[in-house]
Formats: sequence, C-alpha cells, structure tokens
Amino acid sequence: QVQLVESGGGLVQAGGSLRLSCAASGRTFSSYAMGWFRQAPGKEREFVAAISRSGERSLYTDSVKGRFTISRDNAKNTVYLQMNSLKPEDTAVYYCAANSWTLVTTTAAYDYWGQGTQVTVSS
Repeated sequence: QVQLVESGGGLVQAGGSLRLSCAASGRTFSSYAMGWFRQAPGKEREFVAAISRSGERSLYTDSVKGRFTISRDNAKNTVYLQMNSLKPEDTAVYYCAANSWTLVTTTAAYDYWGQGTQVTVSS
C-alpha cells in the first residue's frame, strides 16, 4: 500500500510558475514509477508527465513539453512537478499516481492515487 499526498497548488497568473509536490508513504517509493495527471471541470482525467523508478527517464504530454519538468527524490519519497509559463488551459486538479510497472500514460495502469491539488491559472 502506498499513500500519496499532493501539495503546492494554488492561484497564479498566466506566465507564472508553481511547483507541485507529492509525498509518498508506505512501501518502498523507489519501487514505483510515478505520474502526474490532471482533470479540468467537465473533462476526463489526462496524463501530464511520468518518471521512471530511478528518475533517469521521463515522459510528457505534448502540451506541457518545454514548460513542465517532473523529478523525484527517492531519499525524500517525493515526486515533483515544476510548472513554468503556465496558461489558463493548465487549470485543473492535479493528481499524482504510482504504478509498479513502468512509464505509462494511461490512468488504468496506476495503482495508487493522491487526493489532488487545485491549480488555477488566471488570464
């Protein structure tokens, strides 16, 4: 069992930055690939970024490439999402998730989820 708790969301103006954190507890954090997803009102949850167990490989959805960076600190059991040049269309609840397999983009592949943190980008 893995418990995930996100933090760092908030209200920011377009062009601004936020860093989301996801703290994990429970079983060995480094055994899990980690992902960030987001869900805007009235839309399905969508993949944002993922990082391998060691942190050597990462994957991004096209709309955030060059603006968002996923990273992890296995010593601190934490995964981060640095979000720069934020746009109003980035407004959503952001979720972190863990899977015991590999870098994947589908929600069904993830075993554990956090409760989400709201990110609102004003224009």
